[in-house]
Amino acid sequence: MRAQTLPGIAGVTNKPASALSHDVALIQAAQQGDHDAFEQLVRTYDHSVLRLALNLLRSEEDARDAYQEAFLKAYRNLGSFRFECSFHTWLYRIVTNICLDHLRRRSVRKEDSAVMETADGQRDLFDAVEDQRTEADPERDLLRRELGHRIEEALSKLGPRERMVFELKHFQGLRLRAIGEMLATSEETAKNCLYRATQKLRAALA
Repeated sequence: MRAQTLPGIAGVTNKPASALSHDVALIQAAQQGDHDAFEQLVRTYDHSVLRLALNLLRSEEDARDAYQEAFLKAYRNLGSFRFECSFHTWLYRIVTNICLDHLRRRSVRKEDSAVMETADGQRDLFDAVEDQRTEADPERDLLRRELGHRIEEALSKLGPRERMVFELKHFQGLRLRAIGEMLATSEETAKNCLYRATQKLRAALA
């Protein structure tokens, strides 16, 4: 259940009705003990789960751990899935809760959003971005990096749930209703959490 390469960050997309019907058939088969059906579900969602975990945890190693833990937990609890929500919402709820636990266990958050932990050590993501301009502007590049550092520093001061809601909304592009479902809370609670996070960020960046 392990992907060969870590895909880039992207938002969650809605699935067509035919795909949802296919999911239902696979889930029902997997609930009856069909391991191949569950493996098909894994192949359908593995990249999305990795993207979500990487975006929330900003660490390749932690993201892969969360990925493995999420699918293991999904496999163990698939029998309790009652189709009251979509499978991807149920699965992403598992992922976000696991990521929340990871964030809570981090006693000190010193990592920079532009730095990602890889098997080969730390890698600055800005260095991987090709400069498309004819002549690079060192001053503009310095300002861009400084802004990135300030934003990450401000994000690190948010509570785990506040940061989770903010990133799911603004980095993943999810609706508050979906975020509330993933965090097993209401849309209004997610909205209030987002408001608090936004106010704290504005104050920190003022």
